Amino acid sequence: MTAHIVLASGSEIRAHLLRQAGIEFVTDVPRLDEDAIKAALLSEQASPRDIADALAEAKACKISGKHPGKLVLGCDQVLDFEGKIISKPVSAAEAADQLKQMCGKRHMLLSAAVIYRDGEPIWRHVGQVRLMMRKSSNTYIDDYVSRNWESIRHAVGAYKLEEEGVRLFASIDGSYFNVLGLPLMELISYLGLQGVIEQ
Repeated sequence: MTAHIVLASGSEIRAHLLRQAGIEFVTDVPRLDEDAIKAALLSEQASPRDIADALAEAKACKISGKHPGKLVLGCDQVLDFEGKIISKPVSAAEAADQLKQMCGKRHMLLSAAVIYRDGEPIWRHVGQVRLMMRKSSNTYIDDYVSRNWESIRHAVGAYKLEEEGVRLFASIDGSYFNVLGLPLMELISYLGLQGVIEQ
């Protein structure tokens, strides 16, 4: 059977979630200057939610023209901390600084997904999760980053909840799939209603 879905993302975790859900797809990773798009949106005072949505849409749009008739899924995740975006850390020192800033406080993860078909957007959703971090010692955070840097260097917020990062948190309000970067339940509902997957 030919896959009707194209994942416009290089994210291993998103691909894993789709495979685990039994959804057939192919991957085509878009080449985008995400930092430039984000900077332009920030200069226009766009909200973190709108930035996540716009980046997901840019990825789907970029790939859609190469796959006529297919559903192209673009995704992005943004961390909103006190109204400001926290990006992927560029160094272990920055990762530790980010975690220390958020320590003992709340932040929100916004996981956007947009589907394009034949160059037009046909579905979008932004999942939200509110997370409360524990009060961890600076020593623990430094040691955590040191132990996990290779794993967390590409993670928004410098943690992975599915790994040791879960120890940094006191509570999580929202879908675990949104923490991982994909509003999977809503996506499955849409694909089922469209007859793309069996339900």
